[in-house]
Amino acid sequence: MTRRVLSLLVEDKPGILSRVAGLFSRRGFNIESLAVGPTEVKGFSRITVVADEDELLLEQLTKQLNKLVNVLKIVELEQATSVQREHMLIKVRVDNNTRSQVLEAVNLFRARVVDVANDALVIEVTGDSGKVNALLRVLEPYGIKELAQSGLIAIGRGPKSITERAFK
Repeated sequence: MTRRVLSLLVEDKPGILSRVAGLFSRRGFNIESLAVGPTEVKGFSRITVVADEDELLLEQLTKQLNKLVNVLKIVELEQATSVQREHMLIKVRVDNNTRSQVLEAVNLFRARVVDVANDALVIEVTGDSGKVNALLRVLEPYGIKELAQSGLIAIGRGPKSITERAFK
């Protein structure tokens, strides 16, 4: 099994996210990451789903997703032909001795501090999965107090868009 990223263009209608997630659930697929938001076209949303499944099972699921009335287009985004990013907020335990070391790590990873307290820093990092996970590993020894992570978002490289493809 390999990590698969699906980008779905859907009509922005109540219940569509539930129906998409339900299809994965009914088929026994685990959703690793799920993100949804509006597109450049009013009335349409993009759902980005990351699942760890083999190609044949994902092909079957894609066929079933295409049968949903409000799903207009589904594209599998491969890492080499798309831009994929994650967003994470990390609350790290600090004291007077460790604060400068944590700040140095933040700078190395081009992350930024978004909140400062006497005993903690909240760090914001955006990047590919490798970068985000590497920063986590560096910060773990200091003590991660809390973590919030968005689902992966992705968009194809080049001039074509999923929206253009859907309306042709």
